Amino acid sequence: MILRPAEMRDARAMGTLHILAMRTLTFLPQLHTIDEAVAWMGGEILPKDPAWVAEADGVVAGYAVFTDDWINQLYVHPDRHGQGFGAALLAHVLASGAPKQLWTFQQNERARRFYEARGFRAVEFTDGEANEEKTPDVRYESRPSSV
Repeated sequence: MILRPAEMRDARAMGTLHILAMRTLTFLPQLHTIDEAVAWMGGEILPKDPAWVAEADGVVAGYAVFTDDWINQLYVHPDRHGQGFGAALLAHVLASGAPKQLWTFQQNERARRFYEARGFRAVEFTDGEANEEKTPDVRYESRPSSV
């Protein structure tokens, strides 16, 4: 596994991975195509926020987009779940020691278990009215001792 800063050339792989990961969450409406996600990644995400990718055999297996205090995205290709890519990306994001926050969907049990096992705690539950999918979500915060 190689962790490295994301580059514009990664937009297609990251956008594709994003949609594939979202499609595994069968409780969500599918709002975007792969091409839309690729355009969003290359036009809005990569030019603005720090992003890192995890590669295996030259292929992007996961990525994280974050700011000083938020984890905006952390996705792993569905075929790579449970292989340490998410844990490695999260460790990199938390390496500064600064507390982080993130949102995930209440029904995303895999993500919730992942973050809770690494010291995050749920601090806010919503009805989803403020997110694009209109699906109930939960805000997590990292505990200072977990970073």
